[in-house]
Amino acid sequence: MKSTFLTAIFISALSLSSCNGQDDDVATPKVSNKEKVIEVLKSIETGAQEPASYINPESYTQHNLGVADGLAGFGEILQALPSNSAKVNTIRAFEDGDYIFTHTDYNFFGPKIGFDVFRFENGLIVEHWDNLQVTPEQPNPSGHTRIDGAIEITDLDKTEANKTLVRNFITDILINGNMDKIGNYFEGDQYIQHNPNIADGLSGLGSALAAMAEQGVTMEFSVIHKVLGQGNFVLSISEGHFGGAHTSYYDLFRVENGKIAEHWDVIETIAPEADRKNTNGKFNFPN
Repeated sequence: MKSTFLTAIFISALSLSSCNGQDDDVATPKVSNKEKVIEVLKSIETGAQEPASYINPESYTQHNLGVADGLAGFGEILQALPSNSAKVNTIRAFEDGDYIFTHTDYNFFGPKIGFDVFRFENGLIVEHWDNLQVTPEQPNPSGHTRIDGAIEITDLDKTEANKTLVRNFITDILINGNMDKIGNYFEGDQYIQHNPNIADGLSGLGSALAAMAEQGVTMEFSVIHKVLGQGNFVLSISEGHFGGAHTSYYDLFRVENGKIAEHWDVIETIAPEADRKNTNGKFNFPN
């Protein structure tokens, strides 16, 4: 069964690859990279094999450390899912050059929230990164979930400025701890928070950090690996430690009028080398 399943995926992938060289005069609907990613993710739920044709069958680098490399690794993880268990609802999808990044509500070996990043070359997916975290049962102290909130993409002309704002915020506040600069990044206490343990506003953040300090729990950011954005939404991908564990931080920010207005995140412990199914690293973004 597994062999048949994986063979079907490879055939589907090779089919699109060969179609890329067909006569351009044949009228075929153009599928955007964003649409391709949404279809690939949805195929985890539906079992559809056609979306695998959007993945380069000869060159696909996997950075989820629990999945084997290449298209075969993708097929194997789908095959391992309990029958009819998977659910995929992509809430937000964004494009930044050759990258598509998404915010998705999953049932993937249990309920999870995930950020996924895909890199394209010549219309095909060649690389994938993600961060996954178990979905909390209750909303946060302000009543927000991990996925609700603003969706509309605006301010496309401000993409680069917003990416710079977020990079500077992570550097100044979370890496260097220059709390005297925090007022540069927020409009007073107006700040919507989707982290399951933190209430809205800087006051909510301060209370949560104080509670963590009392429990001896530390949250450290050490390096920013990638900042992606489209308009008013910016995703930062960082590395550090949480409670002493080696950690990957994916933080999505909504920027409004030059200030951070809303925040979602997924925090994942990085698997030790002995437990990894590929050697590509959790980050390793191309320059």
